[in-house]
Amino acid sequence: MKTPRHRPRLTQAARPATFLVDAHDETGQHRPTPIAGEHPLTLYVDKREVLTMMTLGAAPEALAIGFLRNQRLVKSIEEIVSVQVDWDVGAVAVKTRSGLADLEARTAKRTATTGCGQGTVFGDLMEDIESIHLPADARLDEETLFGLLNNVRLHESIYKEAGAVHGCALAKGSEILVFVEDVGRHNAVDAIAGWMWLEGVDGSDKVFYTTGRLTSEMVIKAAQMGIPFLVSRSGLTKMGHEIARQVGLTLIGRAVNRRYLLFTGAGRFVRNAAPEKA
Repeated sequence: MKTPRHRPRLTQAARPATFLVDAHDETGQHRPTPIAGEHPLTLYVDKREVLTMMTLGAAPEALAIGFLRNQRLVKSIEEIVSVQVDWDVGAVAVKTRSGLADLEARTAKRTATTGCGQGTVFGDLMEDIESIHLPADARLDEETLFGLLNNVRLHESIYKEAGAVHGCALAKGSEILVFVEDVGRHNAVDAIAGWMWLEGVDGSDKVFYTTGRLTSEMVIKAAQMGIPFLVSRSGLTKMGHEIARQVGLTLIGRAVNRRYLLFTGAGRFVRNAAPEKA
């Protein structure tokens, strides 16, 4: 591979890939569990804000450069003077040699993609987080959870036929009220939110299930829908965990068959009584 003659000045600000959090498994045993990192990183070009990306943080400088390249906002690496990442403020500042012409016009029309990597609505979602109050008296018992997981398993789905999609379900107890699949999990979440508005369905006694990982946006959207229980067959991110604790949402991950990990909101979850030993 040919090394370019010009190399911008770069910070080396990679974040840890995983973080350890406490969880309890289906037997009630304490299990410290690694979860993926997730961090908001706002991109500035020549002191002008472009967008906020959600990232693992493994290569933030390369991420910023690659975004500018793939969006055709810069034509060559020679145009970039420096890329400086500051995690204290969650920002990456890119300085270019001669500026980007018509940046506002070139970024005004954005298409919401189906990819999992970027959260361009992160700032808007976070603005109202402190006003969300989920019902403290809602309860979900273990057998109901197992029933829901079984119903999801039996549900006919595009994933079984073709793969490459995410599925989301809204349930009351173990009964699936609506099941939506899409190529992006956020599209499926938004479709269910729209269905709830159209049908006048309240979320305070509902369970939201997703096949995708539990990121900050997934947690915030469930909370904004007024749903106190969020369940996934996948894992979660550090920021998803933090925001779930902040809003008091009951978060259950790696839920398959009769196994799960309860991460937050244990006060709403009712475990089965352990069988007495003979």
